[in-house]
Amino acid sequence: MTELPSADPAEQGRPPAGAARRLLLVHAHPDDESINNGATMARYAAEGARVTLVTCTLGERGEVIPPGLRHLTGAALGEHRLGELTAAARALGVEDVRLLGGPGRYGDSGMMGIPDNEDPDCFWQADLDEAAAHLVRVILEVRPQVVVAYDDNGGYGHPDHIQAHRVAMRAVDLAAQAGWSVPKVYWNRVPRTVAEDAFAGLGKALADLPFTAAATVGDVPGVVADERITTAIDGTAFAAAKTAAMRAHATQIEVAPDAPYFALSNELAQPLFTTEYYELVRGARGEERETDLFAGLAGTSGEETS
Repeated sequence: MTELPSADPAEQGRPPAGAARRLLLVHAHPDDESINNGATMARYAAEGARVTLVTCTLGERGEVIPPGLRHLTGAALGEHRLGELTAAARALGVEDVRLLGGPGRYGDSGMMGIPDNEDPDCFWQADLDEAAAHLVRVILEVRPQVVVAYDDNGGYGHPDHIQAHRVAMRAVDLAAQAGWSVPKVYWNRVPRTVAEDAFAGLGKALADLPFTAAATVGDVPGVVADERITTAIDGTAFAAAKTAAMRAHATQIEVAPDAPYFALSNELAQPLFTTEYYELVRGARGEERETDLFAGLAGTSGEETS
């Protein structure tokens, strides 16, 4: 049985000194944070909230896009992607970036159903409570009011994303036992009608893009019926920051020069969303359709001071 951390009894239930709003996001690989939550992270960081990003692996098995970087594999690729993550966080204004258990503690598991999934050092094979204990330590330190994670399918079925979901949800439960109950937990989402409209626009723009074909709505992680969306974060003002962060992940993402589209290693174009959507899965909704992840939480309105 993994020994779990616990808060100092004198500090249980108390927020840390500093920013009144504290947001923690859990992601599987470098680049996931910028694609899914780049505008959200940039907005809250600019408003003075403490934004903490926990990335679970270094993405050592990712497919590299630029030919000049395809010599990078394994640990060398992981080290390079850590540099990309650092640059992306800088573009978003995020200063608190953690690797779950420390850099290289959990290896990339590769896509579902391949032999790499059986590597005992990969994240997919990690003991759930042991991995969650690493995240509990971060939660007890930061004491976020909001945690953002993937759904139980990891958005699209990647083993590391599924495991990141399991670890995040388990850590939230264990942190509550150890002294900090996270008031609100969200899953990353995209409303189906928004995705469909964006792909319709992509179809018209494709001829002028540096991509030969388009992805489909089914290729976008976390697409659900519109009625499941509880929260929309307008990050339009931070589109440039999100785009810069995605470009920082040059091994994994190619962003169109002057249009809100990008492609991964499959070379299929897809929309770059600057309004980002969420489903509240734990906690009380602040309003019928939230425009703030901290909606309904006392003492978290307005700009913060550090």
